[in-house]
Amino acid sequence: MERAEVLKRVIGILTESQEIRRAAEAGEGDDAPETEAGVVTQLLNEMLPSISVPADASPQQVARLVAGALGPALHTMVAGFSLAFTSLAMAHDAGRTDITSIEVLQQLALEVEAGTYDGEGDDDGDDGDDG
Repeated sequence: MERAEVLKRVIGILTESQEIRRAAEAGEGDDAPETEAGVVTQLLNEMLPSISVPADASPQQVARLVAGALGPALHTMVAGFSLAFTSLAMAHDAGRTDITSIEVLQQLALEVEAGTYDGEGDDDGDDGDDG
């Protein structure tokens, strides 16, 4: 999955998490948080690769296959959550009271859509020449 797609899903997870918290604090319907939590789970699952393991694979082979498939995906996910956290922290540290955390995430989503973070960190496993 492309970095921008992962970043969009990370932003979606954080946005949905805020909605879950808002609903819980407001004492709104018992079903809403479960439904929204389902959205978060779906977004997480979309970021994880499917893994095919041969039926006769040894435990060591399974471990290598899982680590090889999950390692890059988890690295990109952590980078996405770190970027979102940094964006939120910078707004907080700057004393920004004119913008909500949801608005910070929306701005980050616009930057991702504009390609601001494309190619940063070169997580695609090649030689670094993305052109």
